[in-house]
Amino acid sequence: MSSKSPVVTLTPAPTLDRTYYVHDLVEGGVNRADGVAEELAGKGINVTKGLNLIGMAAPGVVPIGDSDPGVLQRTGHANWLLPIWVDGTLRVSTTMVIKDGATTKVNEAPRPLSAEDWQSVIDLTIKTVIENEAKWLVMAGALPIDKSTGTYVDLQPIFDKMKDLGVRVVLDTSGEPLQYWAKKGSASVMKPNAEELASAVGRSLLTNGDVIDAARELIAGGVECVLASLGSDGMIAVTKNNSWHAKTPPIKVINTVGAGDSTIAGFLSAVAATTNGPTAENYFVGFDVPAGLKMAVQWGAVKVQQPTSGLQNLDGMPEATVIENPSRELPLKEPAHV
Repeated sequence: MSSKSPVVTLTPAPTLDRTYYVHDLVEGGVNRADGVAEELAGKGINVTKGLNLIGMAAPGVVPIGDSDPGVLQRTGHANWLLPIWVDGTLRVSTTMVIKDGATTKVNEAPRPLSAEDWQSVIDLTIKTVIENEAKWLVMAGALPIDKSTGTYVDLQPIFDKMKDLGVRVVLDTSGEPLQYWAKKGSASVMKPNAEELASAVGRSLLTNGDVIDAARELIAGGVECVLASLGSDGMIAVTKNNSWHAKTPPIKVINTVGAGDSTIAGFLSAVAATTNGPTAENYFVGFDVPAGLKMAVQWGAVKVQQPTSGLQNLDGMPEATVIENPSRELPLKEPAHV
């Protein structure tokens, strides 16, 4: 990783993804897999994987259980990731991909970290951002519990340092951490899906207008841009004064796991290298939101057509349409309820 990168990623709780491919799943019965795959994954890792496809190093910081010291070499990530070896095992996530059917995933809870290990993660993340002269940090995935406090690890020291360095932070998480950090407004960009955004604002999202209004609540708290991924409804990007809707033509979905991570990678592929100070030309956020949005939905569409958790290639990328100021009254095909 000698070359510098405009993007660094942090995956606080990586996972070993095991994916089982089955033709038909019989609930309560014995099923035989047509194939099994193993990948080192986690949202930030998947972003790093995606950006490496276009030659952007995007080094990834990961705390990894030391009971499996060969996992980086075995899964082909030794040149991409910067590990903090911590005591314990690596959590496992199991995905069932049914031919012409739904994708089912069961995730183990993140392994708790000691205060010392989490401080090492913070220090290595900051060091990596500085050494790369990065413009963006992606913090993505579930958050582990701090053993010393019994609560989620604290991201604020990283946010504070990134602000000092002028580095924008993309935050992609869920559950309690999403609701907490959405209200704090420390991130530059947040990428909730429809259910996560509805949960963050405490109300159902039934139309484009509902999505835009919910995103503006996060922006009022300090977030610069919200990328709301909406499944078959595409994606809506919202800033303080603008909104855009993007989608691709219908595609065959094979595996939805990792699609959101690919949208972040696609977004950054378009904006990371040209991020500047806020002006009218870049919508007063410092980056070309519609250009990033278009690439986000294109990369996400490519990913769901692939069987793996991480993006394998960018072949067959579909076209995407971007509409500024989309109709607020248009109902969502996949509404989110709370």
